[in-house]
Amino acid sequence: MTAPHTARIAAVVDQLAPELIAIRRDLHAHPEPSWEEHRTTAVLLERLRAAGLEPRVAPTGTGVICDLGTDGPMVAIRGDIDALRLHDTKEVPYRSTVEGVCHACGHDLHATAVLGAGLALAEAMAERRGPGRVRLILQPAEESVPGGAISLLEAGVVDDVEAVFALHADPSRAVGSLGISAGAVTSAADQLNIWLYGPGGHTGRPHESVDLAHLAARVVLELPMSLNRLSDPRDGLNLTFGSIQVGDAPNVIATEARLMGSLRASGRGAWESAPIHLDRLVASIVEPLGATWEMDHRRGAPPVVNDPWAAALVAAAAGEVVGEERVGTTEQSAGGEDFSWYGEKARLGYLRLGVWDPARLRTDLHAGGFDIDESAIAIGAKVLAGTALRALDDLIGT
Repeated sequence: MTAPHTARIAAVVDQLAPELIAIRRDLHAHPEPSWEEHRTTAVLLERLRAAGLEPRVAPTGTGVICDLGTDGPMVAIRGDIDALRLHDTKEVPYRSTVEGVCHACGHDLHATAVLGAGLALAEAMAERRGPGRVRLILQPAEESVPGGAISLLEAGVVDDVEAVFALHADPSRAVGSLGISAGAVTSAADQLNIWLYGPGGHTGRPHESVDLAHLAARVVLELPMSLNRLSDPRDGLNLTFGSIQVGDAPNVIATEARLMGSLRASGRGAWESAPIHLDRLVASIVEPLGATWEMDHRRGAPPVVNDPWAAALVAAAAGEVVGEERVGTTEQSAGGEDFSWYGEKARLGYLRLGVWDPARLRTDLHAGGFDIDESAIAIGAKVLAGTALRALDDLIGT
């Protein structure tokens, strides 16, 4: 990308920075959970239309799609827009006004950074006057299983897209630092619900019933270990149970138990084979002792695998914004991210954006006190916009 385009993007984003912070605070104060992002969609639509662009509501009913440019190869930048069902515990002017819903994963930052990048790109591309298109994808329902990305994929939103770029807030990195690596950078993440059923009875006579508390404990201990032994260590499966519900009294054998867990895999092969192993293993643990069972295995998304070409473009663009010395690598996370589904059609470049203010106590993602250093918004917008133009220049051979 030529220097004038870099300078133009930086100038536009810097001018927009106070407004972008205000929009981020507005979204933070009015969070909406997955598939309910109607107000968020309206706010983003309105700002893009005010810039003379032609955004449209995503085919999923919430979310926004906006195309820049008219011909040539297309790349996309994506920001997720939904919030978590979680109480906001911060004492800030923009604290959530919606009880039990909070932007505790940085999606308000992601959406605003993509908005800022889009507004800057609209001006830079008009001056550039070359071929190439950029699609803004402001995606709903990343926090749901299955997520909004697979719905947009199936609706054809990335059918004509060469590469998709995105960022994620990273509270382990100080603001102004970034991480990008080729290869797998997230893990597959599924949700698991297992129900166990028995006739019930008296705890004094467990031999005459089916002891579901005992069985639930065996499932929690044996199922994760057995899954791990059936998967390639390089693709490791990790099952962790977050909730076990069995009975209500100390002297009553329950008739039903429920176990809720999270299944994660670092490799796609293990993730794809997990359903077969799960059915067979649960049956082998539960059925010999006389219980019946049901399982709801809600498939999430495969790991995000960064394309080497796309990762190199992100690193170069980030180096121009914050300096090469502040751009590092990133390890594969155990967290899941439905951005991976876009990789079925396009090359992926997924960046970790530092948002931690070292003067404040660090708070992790998915915590009610999570917040960001808002200077990260402009940094993210500049990197995404710069990456998009670098990709177009590379694709058309300039």
